[in-house]
Amino acid sequence: MCGISETSGPGAVRPETTLSQSHSSDTDAASVAALRALVPQSALCGAAFDLVISAGLPLSILHHSFRVYLFAKWLAAKEKSEWADSGLLFVSCITHDIGTSVKHDGPQRFEVEGADAAAELVKSHGHSEVDAHQVWTAIALHTSPGIAERITDLARLVRLGVMIDFRPAARSSLGAIDYGKDVEGQLPRLDIEKILGDAVVEQAKRNPDKAPAASWPGILYKSHLENPEWTGVNRAF
Repeated sequence: MCGISETSGPGAVRPETTLSQSHSSDTDAASVAALRALVPQSALCGAAFDLVISAGLPLSILHHSFRVYLFAKWLAAKEKSEWADSGLLFVSCITHDIGTSVKHDGPQRFEVEGADAAAELVKSHGHSEVDAHQVWTAIALHTSPGIAERITDLARLVRLGVMIDFRPAARSSLGAIDYGKDVEGQLPRLDIEKILGDAVVEQAKRNPDKAPAASWPGILYKSHLENPEWTGVNRAF
């Protein structure tokens, strides 16, 4: 997710499948099937979904990733952006937190590990280096406030999708309050703030190099070190 500083309407995209309310981190076959129904019909999008499922991400992070996609797509449609119907938007959103998984827990920051995996997937499906770099940039910078919003249109949409999901002020300013309630009714939050924050910190505990001081992982890790007995949502989230 975030690096977080601080919409029903035209073109709204509404999920049609009600998903499990369970807070379990296990992703069962029924939950996977319900999520698959929200995947755009293309080989690339299907492969991106398979990638995140094979990574073993908890259902909470999967729901978050789909919410980010729906929010980003809703915003793109509202703005009449060319990205509204792009599979690259789906790939960027659905894989933006894949670097928090054990399978993709490499030596780099989770954002970069995820960006690398997604860019390779895009290239493997015949897309250009330019397309792959667009996706890489959107994922690698999604926790970088003030940069992601301006570096590319795709990165901006992913970043704002994340902000709509995590920041009420962003949801309000972008006019997404009603749509946000609708999306959360279909894709419950399932303690995402705690689960995602803990996943980032656990990686940093194993390898502090994954949490540079000025980064969002670094800020979360610093908060953990200052409050090691705290069991709630990371205070820096």
